[in-house]
Amino acid sequence: MKKLLEQVLEIAHEASSAIMSVYAREFSVEEKEDKSPLTEADKAAHEVIMRGLQGLAVQLPILSEEDIEGFSGVDSDGRYWLVDPLDGTKEFIKRNGEFTVNIALIEQGKPVLGVVTAPALETAYVAAEGVGAFKVEADGQRHEIRVAGKPEAAAWRVVGSRSHPSPDLAAWLETLGEHEMLPMGSSLKLCLIAEGKADAYPRLGPTCLWDTGAAHAVVLQAGGRVETLEGQPLSYANPSEKLNPYFVVWGHGADV
Repeated sequence: MKKLLEQVLEIAHEASSAIMSVYAREFSVEEKEDKSPLTEADKAAHEVIMRGLQGLAVQLPILSEEDIEGFSGVDSDGRYWLVDPLDGTKEFIKRNGEFTVNIALIEQGKPVLGVVTAPALETAYVAAEGVGAFKVEADGQRHEIRVAGKPEAAAWRVVGSRSHPSPDLAAWLETLGEHEMLPMGSSLKLCLIAEGKADAYPRLGPTCLWDTGAAHAVVLQAGGRVETLEGQPLSYANPSEKLNPYFVVWGHGADV
């Protein structure tokens, strides 16, 4: 799994380079059927990732946000690649740096490997079962990361979306108690939990499987949880159902 993780990280870095070449100049913005934005960078990253994953020794089906129709379904072992070539397109358009490349390996509904790169921030988060979770700095240095654990006396550090406010959030926060809000875009919200810089991320709004898969893997290997509001682990076992239910990312284990 460690070798595969390195190969996927290299693919994500190549996609990041393709994104940054667009980021450095003027670019056009299209609107998809669901009214979400699409840029040249989304398309370029998708092509790089598809080519890279198809070049690996083990061939698995690929579900990418930019090619949903091309997905052939999970393999006989319940495995597939789950890809968001550019998560946080709105942040990309705003040029605030809070956008990511996301590649996850799903096995029997669970993300067992994940790579998240933040091209403009020159950082990455990588994780795999049996390997652990790490933050990769711009100079290539790696630091093992771990969730913070449940806060005892201090206020909860709650991370929230910059571009997708939710009317249900206020009621959830009132139930949680004393807290401070940390705004962040894209899958970086989950990564903040994984590296211990935030304690909870409630997502009470629509997301798709590819928005969360890679960072979910990082959270799991860092000791955290990603659960539905009913307390069940967020599952990717049915990729034909593209939308996630509402969920909460917790920076502590179930037994804390």
